[in-house]
Amino acid sequence: MTAHDETTPVLIVGGGYAGLASSLFLSHHGVRSVLVDRHPAVSIQGRARGINQRTMEIYRPLGIEARVREVGRPFDGEAGVVRCENLAGEWNWILEEDTRGALPELTACEFGMADQRSVEPILIDAARGRGADIRFGTRCVSVEADAGGVTAVTEDRGTGRRRTVRSDYLIAADGFRGTIGRRLGVARSGPGVTQHWVTFVVEADLSEIVRKRALFWIVVNSEIGLGSFLTTAVPDQWAISVAYDPGKESAADFTPERCAKVARAVIGRDVAVRILDIASWEEAVGVADRFRSGRVFLAGDSAHVWPPAGAMGANAAVQDAHNLAWKLAAAINGWAGDSLLDSYGAERRPVAEALADLTVRRQQARFGGDPDGDDVDDVLCTLGQRYRSSAVAGAGHDTVYGDKLEQRAVPGTRAPHLRLGLNGGTIAVHDLFHDAFVLLTGSAGTAWTDAVREVAGRTSIPLRAYRVGPAPAGAELVDLDGNWQSRYDLGRDGAVLVRPDGYVAWRSASPGGDPAALLTGALHRLLGTAG
Repeated sequence: MTAHDETTPVLIVGGGYAGLASSLFLSHHGVRSVLVDRHPAVSIQGRARGINQRTMEIYRPLGIEARVREVGRPFDGEAGVVRCENLAGEWNWILEEDTRGALPELTACEFGMADQRSVEPILIDAARGRGADIRFGTRCVSVEADAGGVTAVTEDRGTGRRRTVRSDYLIAADGFRGTIGRRLGVARSGPGVTQHWVTFVVEADLSEIVRKRALFWIVVNSEIGLGSFLTTAVPDQWAISVAYDPGKESAADFTPERCAKVARAVIGRDVAVRILDIASWEEAVGVADRFRSGRVFLAGDSAHVWPPAGAMGANAAVQDAHNLAWKLAAAINGWAGDSLLDSYGAERRPVAEALADLTVRRQQARFGGDPDGDDVDDVLCTLGQRYRSSAVAGAGHDTVYGDKLEQRAVPGTRAPHLRLGLNGGTIAVHDLFHDAFVLLTGSAGTAWTDAVREVAGRTSIPLRAYRVGPAPAGAELVDLDGNWQSRYDLGRDGAVLVRPDGYVAWRSASPGGDPAALLTGALHRLLGTAG
């Protein structure tokens, strides 16, 4: 046996949203990875319900948006938040309106109410279909990082067989309880654990009690203390969560018998219930002090955690993976320097800090019974995240969020939405951003498109260009709604360069004397390569 049983460019530890999304996105960029997760399969706990418009934009060009939307159909009729003593009693609607409507001026995608139980199998199928190696029932025993890579020992929990895996990089997606970051000396700032919970899935016929489906119910009574009630995608299956004091009891005290008793207290009637699954978890607030430690990167809950209010945690995990995957692909495939990888933490960590603060405020308003105190702008939070890093040239902002969402193509912001005609069909501009840098220019921007062909022909950088105009003549993309000039403001021959993750990286008012030289210089700066 050799020193290593196998090698892989990227090892991913953890098979939740962050890990599975990383596996999918890396595979989409042509990078091999191995993912290990200690659990035997996807959990039936319907957590992390709510896929926001930005995440759906990411899924769309990969061909899975429609599937995600479809598995969320069971939740289509849900709206509002209820506070009650039990389900059979009086319901106090503290948030009744549905704020998940379409935003056609801002994005082609809609908020989807699919849960983790439903979406994770889609991510697994899509990743494996692109060649990803995903191994459930396999735990990571140890991790040792050095200047050249990472050596990990994994163990098949069924057979006990251990394997040594050598990787160029490791993504620690091992969750809030994960140990990889901590063992590497990465601290976490914030209040830490604020509450302990047990969540169990119960099967019961509640058709006579739950006549209208809410987003969730906050249940407070003397028998259970604080709890919550959620629907699932499976008929007659429900998720119940209760808080407990670890100074007085432990998660192990929540036996199936006790959970059945708690379920009846939440429901408010003595109905037949069957406990299907029990899990414990901690509600916490914290952000890792750094998202990178040499060859190891933290993503998802291992990097940041906050209360489950507003569907921000799971979406942030997917967006972490999306930001990191193209950068790892660039480094592994040799068209970017190591400094590009530093931009992952420079961009995603400030977002995590901002979302932690916003979500805590939302949680306090909702659970405090003051919905009017929830002043979080969902659209701004979802579509208005801004980056400053070496992978952005000329960012003019210094905060994650502005006062409002602006549809302007400036460096460090998500490229503004456009509805475009292409080859007789209709696409959204974000359908273009998934596997390459994309340069957009006006119908008179032939000098730019010629420059892109020249640069792409003599480098390994994935790069393509499109001209946008009001009519097909002289442009590959037709501006169907007349928003091109107002949102991208490039005049006749300016250009904007958009990264593979859909963020504006650089712009130029004109091609100047040598557009190929301008573009090459910009790419060298963005990617951290020698000029």
